[in-house]
Amino acid sequence: MATATTNGPKTRIALDGISETLLWTLYHRAMEARRPDAVLDDPVGVELLDAIDYPFERRFGKADMGSAQGQALRALTFDRQIREFLDAHPDGTAVALGEGLETQFWRVDNGRMRWLTVDLPEIVDLRRRLLPHEERMRAVACSALDERWMDEVDPSRGVIVTAQGLLMYLQPAEVRMLIARCAARFPGGTLVLDSVPRWFSAQTVKGRVKTREGFVAPPMPWGMDASERWKLHGAHPNIVEIQDQALARGRGFFYTRVAPHAHLIPVVRSRRPSITVIRFGPGTAGE
Repeated sequence: MATATTNGPKTRIALDGISETLLWTLYHRAMEARRPDAVLDDPVGVELLDAIDYPFERRFGKADMGSAQGQALRALTFDRQIREFLDAHPDGTAVALGEGLETQFWRVDNGRMRWLTVDLPEIVDLRRRLLPHEERMRAVACSALDERWMDEVDPSRGVIVTAQGLLMYLQPAEVRMLIARCAARFPGGTLVLDSVPRWFSAQTVKGRVKTREGFVAPPMPWGMDASERWKLHGAHPNIVEIQDQALARGRGFFYTRVAPHAHLIPVVRSRRPSITVIRFGPGTAGE
């Protein structure tokens, strides 16, 4: 459920459940972007945070260097995949599934691409109220599992689909079905997704992931250890390539020396959050 009311110069927002996590990610990403040595340039995100009346710190705790930078680097890693796609397909379409209050469009826009937001009706309404309008942006108010949004995509100029901070909240069978549908509908396209490891998924299902301030992470029923990503090939025969995407390099010892090389460290490489790039073959749409 989402509600938004005007409170002077700010908009008061009330969210619960999975929808509330979009405020978590906005808060940490924007707080990192405020820093003079920020790893992510996100002025629209900072403006958006300032426009919302919500007890961010009281609810989520202080946005310390680790959590804030981690969220920003995840966003930056997705940004780089979209920019790489746009280098090859400058008039292509980027589809952001479960976009929440991400401000990625304004970070990667090349002036030519098309952007499609797919999110629940109440979140699409929040975006329309809080974010600027751009002619090349459209939104479909539905679940990512609803195939209606796929009918709004023209794959002829290239398609990249992102699922940032979304799939872990779905059931495993739903994740596999969504990947299969993308592979069938978007030949030659790319899907970029992130996942939590199985141990973390299990902890959220038991309600054990929480902040000192009392925020409890919603259950994340889908977890995937990084070493298991090869299994995604079985979702659809038009999946031709699956790649691990290293986290962008950040600031400080951990985000400079450890996190970008976590896929090479035996103790942690299968127990870490991961970002996966899936490429689809040129098969005919609908096969």
